[in-house]
This record gives sequence, C-alpha cells and structure tokens, in this order.
Amino acid sequence: MQLLSDRILNMATSATLAMAAKARALRGEGKDIIGLSLGEPDFNTPDFIKEAAIKAINDDYNSYTPVDGYVELKEAIITKFKRDNNLAYTLPQIVVSTGAKQALANIAGIMLNQGDEVILPCPYWVSYSDIVKLNDGVPVEVKTSIDTDFKMTPAQLEAAITPKTKMMWFSSPCNPSGSVYSKAELRALADVLVKHPNIYVVSDEIYEHINYGEGHASIAEFSDMYDRTITVNGVSKAFAMTGWRIGYIGAPEKIARACNKLQGQITSGANCIAQRAVITALNESPSRVQFMIDEFKVRRDLILGLLNDIEGFKSNTPEGAFYVFPDVSHFFGKTLRGTTINNATDFSLYLLEEALVATVTGEAFGNPNCIRISYAASQEQIIEAIKRIKGAIS
Repeated sequence: MQLLSDRILNMATSATLAMAAKARALRGEGKDIIGLSLGEPDFNTPDFIKEAAIKAINDDYNSYTPVDGYVELKEAIITKFKRDNNLAYTLPQIVVSTGAKQALANIAGIMLNQGDEVILPCPYWVSYSDIVKLNDGVPVEVKTSIDTDFKMTPAQLEAAITPKTKMMWFSSPCNPSGSVYSKAELRALADVLVKHPNIYVVSDEIYEHINYGEGHASIAEFSDMYDRTITVNGVSKAFAMTGWRIGYIGAPEKIARACNKLQGQITSGANCIAQRAVITALNESPSRVQFMIDEFKVRRDLILGLLNDIEGFKSNTPEGAFYVFPDVSHFFGKTLRGTTINNATDFSLYLLEEALVATVTGEAFGNPNCIRISYAASQEQIIEAIKRIKGAIS
C-alpha cells in the first residue's frame, strides 16, 4: 500500500513557489539572485493599517473568530463592493477566508463534482488548474496569445462550452499577463453565458486597484450575471498585505453558506488581528494606496522599455497587476552558452542559473511560449535584472 494519496502525487507543485525556493537556495550558496518570480509587492504595509493591528492586539482580540468573518469586517466588505464595484451584497453573501486562495479552494470544493468542466482562459493564475483537479473537476484551457492581448474572445468561450461545463474562472487584471477586460468585453462574454444559465463564473479581482487604464469592471455588475457570479478579492496586492492572509467573496447566498460550511471543517475563521486591520484598510479610500499604483506604473513602463531593446522578447502592454508576460518562443531550439532551450521552462531555468534572475515559466500558467516577470521590485533591481538577462542571451 502506497504511503501518499493519488491526489497529492498527481498534484503539481506551485511553479511560483518552486522558483522562489530555488532562488532562496542559490542565495544560500552566496549567489546574488534578483527575484522577479513572486507576485508580492515590495512595499511595506501602510502605517494606518499596521496601527489598526496594534490597536487590536492592545484591545485583546485573541479569540476564535466567526467562521465567515467578523460582522464589522463583512460590513466593510459590503461597503467596499458598493463603493468600488457597484455591487450590492448582504451579510449572508460574504465569506472571509485565509487568503483569496482559500476562497477559491472553498468554491471548488462546494461546487464541483466528478467530471465537471471549468473553463480557464489561458494564461491563468498558476493554482486554478490544480485547485479544480483536486476537487475532481476538469480544467478546459482556452488558448489566447499576445496578439489578442491574452484575452479570450466570445467565440472562443462559446466553442469551449459543453454539456459538462459547470464554471468559468478568470482574473482581471490578469495574473500573469496584466491584461484587463473592459466592461464592453465582459458584456460580450456575458452575452454568451446568458445562453447557458447553468454555468457559474468566478471573477478573481484581487488586482483591481492596480490598474493603469480605463478602470476596473466586474462581471457581476450585469444584472443577468449577478446571481451566477462569485466575486473573489482580498488585500494582499493593493494593500501590500500578502502575509496577513485575508481574502473574501461576494456570492449568491446559497454558495456563501456552503463555503462557510466547508471552511468550518477546514480552518474555521481567519486570523483575528488581521481581520481587525482589514476593517480599517477597506473603510479607507483606495486613494490611500495610490502611491503604490503610481510607482508600479513607472516600473511597468521602465521594464517594457528595457525588454523591447532585447531581440527575441515580444511583449504586450499590460494595463494592470505588476507583471509582464513576454513571448520568448524566439529562443526555442537555440543553444545559449551550451544550454539548449527547448521551452519556456528551460529558458526560465537558464535565466536563473546564468543571469541570476528568477522568473516563472509560462507553462505553469497554461501558456508555454511565455515567461512571467514580476516588476514588484525596485527600479534599480529591474534595471540590473534586465541588464543581466540581456547579457546572458547575447
């Protein structure tokens, strides 16, 4: 009898975390690695949020929290949804979780049965596929390319739908491409979905505030999609609170109740101090963190300018998040310093070993022609990293 379950043996390791671990190991050997692999803001959590956490400690918040979150936090989330997204939710429709990743796992756990298909526009966030498979679902990848700004078209969505389709998951702004669906583009996708009333949508909006274009739109804003959309969000990215681990959903009440039931058997309620701090974060205007978004835009323009000077890198202009997702297929089949580059994984590993720059292969995101480069790093690190990459492939 084997020790480990088929479930864990068949599960892929998170590519972003694996690359970060390799980078740490090389740093441990004394190598000067520039990490552009993790999706983690390099800013500190704003002081007004830290002060709220300190106050919560001094006010003796130390007990178990309600499984679905403090009422005061759920009220702040409701206010935020109305203010920022024009979405009206009630208390029973909100569930607070230990990060948006747990929220996604909850959704898959309460909605998917054996063989249910989940449409994933490629590229997609690295964990979507394995969360679906872990819950007996079947990921259905819809390929996009840099030529369509990595966005799925309505025709592609229609072609991907089968009698087994249960859900569609997507992020906007997108991790890893930085692409942002406009309200008109979301309406066009919704026009397809309204013809298939049993399909539900997970709209991952954790990067909503890191947006450089015309602004954020939520597919749940459309009245004919509201009851079929689970809106997922959290505070990790816009508020530089990755380690605080607070995510949340707004969903049809029946789905929210089921997520609450599942979470009650897995982790129970999220951290009490973090929840109190997030109340303060969400009740404040998003303008309090605009300085970070402004800096990310400067870095985006910087890294795009540098990459465009390298022959073989083909990039779109991401309108959100803090990643570029260049097509590097130009290098496939070539030999660089004795290393043959067969695919994006080879190329990403080559950059780590030769340029001492950590990136992530696009294969992990469903797009084998690209690599993901995070620009959540200082301008100095970005300049040095691209200089090293240019040198390693010259």
